[in-house]
Parts: sequence; structure tokens; C-alpha cells
Amino acid sequence: MNNLSQVILELLAISLGVDRLYYCKFFEDGRSVMRGNNYPPCRNAGLTFGTGPHSDPNSLTILHQDQVGGLEIFSDNKWRAIKPRRDAFVVNIGDTFMALSNGRYKSCLHRAVVNKERVRRSIVFFVNPKDDKIVRPPPPQKRKDINVIMKKEEEEEERVYPDFTWLDLQEFTQNHYRADTTTLQNFVHWLSSNKQTQP
Repeated sequence: MNNLSQVILELLAISLGVDRLYYCKFFEDGRSVMRGNNYPPCRNAGLTFGTGPHSDPNSLTILHQDQVGGLEIFSDNKWRAIKPRRDAFVVNIGDTFMALSNGRYKSCLHRAVVNKERVRRSIVFFVNPKDDKIVRPPPPQKRKDINVIMKKEEEEEERVYPDFTWLDLQEFTQNHYRADTTTLQNFVHWLSSNKQTQP
């Protein structure tokens, strides 16, 4: 999974016009986590979720689901089921990578639904930076024009999110705010409020 995540990070870097190894180096000492999920059947499946609507606070999520299915993403104002495939992974952009890309990539709103008859299982790999790594987009001089058309004003774009560490965001989601659809916005507001109250 580490190797797969490195390939994905290279592709993301190329798409953003930075050196293809830029994000690989950023995450090389990271603290990625693999987890197994188990969703038992539920008699009232229409009244509950396996996991409610949320975006992942981490950087990338690589998921393989069994053939039962249950993952849904919110797109074009409706929930859409992601059909399971034995030969494919699902890759979600998380809030941390949204900040690393200065909002060019958006974190994916998704949920897991249960059913009445069958257990659903999935394996998930969360790509995270090191706890004390400063999360900020690459500076303009790190960007290349190869294979990417960029306007001059995009090179000088304003920062959408302030600097923070992965540990900052973890502590916020664990102590102050459940990870959901507005986690990053609320985290940024919390960061700004804390800076204003500090002596």
C-alpha cells in the first residue's frame, strides 16, 4: 500500500505542476495507518449508517471494499453508490491534502451504509504526514510548467489555508470537533481564534 500511495502522490504532484517526487518526500517519514472495517447487518438499515457523511481529515484514503458494497459519495447533489470491484481500489482526497494543494483538490464527502442481510467489510489505508510536519502548499518556485498550463495569477494565488501540523488537526478532530463535512473550515476558524487569544 505504501508503494501504491507513492505512485498516487507522484501523479498528484505532476497534475499540480510540482516536481513529481515533491509529495513523496513530504510523506516519506509519515505515519500512515491501515485499518479493517466491519459493518454488521442491521434490521433497520434505512434508519442508520455504518459511518455518517464526512470527509477524511487525513491526506489520502485508499480503500478496498468487499463485494457487498455500501460506500457512497456525494456528487451533483445526490448520493451515488461506488460499485465494488475486486481489481480496484477507491482513492479519496482528504482535508490535509486539500490544504496541501491550496484547495485545488477537494476532499471527498462520503458515507458508508449498511444492509439488512450481509456483513460488509473493507480494508483502508490512511496516508498521513509526520505529526510535526508543517502542512502548506508548495511555494511557486517549486512548481514547473511541464505538462501543466498555469496562468501567472495562479502562480501568485493567495493561500486558502494557514500553516498547521497534522497533530494540530488530529487534536482538533479528537478533542473539539468530529470529522464531518466542514471539519477543515471549522479547524481554520479555531486556529485563527487561538492565535488571536494568545499573548
